[in-house]
Amino acid sequence: MTRAAPWAVEQAREHFMADIAALAPGADAPLREAEAQRVIRAWTEPHRAYHSLQHVAEMLTAVAEVTRRPPRLPARPLGCVRIAVWYHDLAYDPRATPGSNEHRSAAMARDHLHRLGVGAEDVDLVERLVLMTVDHEPPGPAADGAGAGQDGLLMDVFHDADLWILSAPPQRYAQYARQVRQEYEHVPRELFAHGRARVLRSFAGREDLYRTEHARRCWSATARRNIEGELATLSGG
Repeated sequence: MTRAAPWAVEQAREHFMADIAALAPGADAPLREAEAQRVIRAWTEPHRAYHSLQHVAEMLTAVAEVTRRPPRLPARPLGCVRIAVWYHDLAYDPRATPGSNEHRSAAMARDHLHRLGVGAEDVDLVERLVLMTVDHEPPGPAADGAGAGQDGLLMDVFHDADLWILSAPPQRYAQYARQVRQEYEHVPRELFAHGRARVLRSFAGREDLYRTEHARRCWSATARRNIEGELATLSGG
C-alpha cells in the first residue's frame, strides 16, 4: 500500500473540513472534525492501494482543472462534487459483489451528511454522484453544451474526474495498474487479466471516453494509448 505522508493527510483533512463547513455551517466543529477523521481512516485502510488518499487528491485536482473552464459551476454544487469525491469509495472491499461498495458508500454519505446537517438537496446530489460510479454511465448525453442542465454537468465533471487516471502520465499509469493488481492479489493472474481487460475494453469501446469538452480534448488521446498499452500487457503482447 502507498502510505500517505502526514502532511498530505493534514492537507486532506483541511480541504474536507472547509467543504463540510460550507455545506453545513451549523455543524459543531468537533462533529466536523470527527467526520473528517472517520473519512480519512477509511481512505487509509491497509488493503487499499489505488483507492487511497492519492486517488482522492487526483480526483480533486481533476475537478478543479475541468471546472476552471466555462460553463462555470456555482460554489455550492461544486462543493457537493468535492464532497462526493470523499464518499464515493468510502466503503471499499475488493472482494465485494459488483455495485456493493458504491451502494454502501452512498448510504454512508446520506447518513453521515444528514448527521452533520447538510441540506437534503445537497445530500441527494452527493448520493446521485456516488451511485453514478456503479457503471460510470451518467444519465443522458454529455451535458457540456449551451443550456445544459446543471445536474448533467455536475455528473459529467464527476465522471471525468474519476476516470482521469486513465489519462495519467506513463509512470503514474503504470503505478496505477500495479495498484489495481495489488488490490486484487487474491484473484488468480489469468482471471484477473480477463476481468481487467473486460473493464478496459468497455471504456475503450465508447465513442467518447470523457464527457466534458476539456477532458475530451486534453485527456482522451493519452487515455486511449494507456488502455491499449495495458491491454497488450495483459494479453502478453
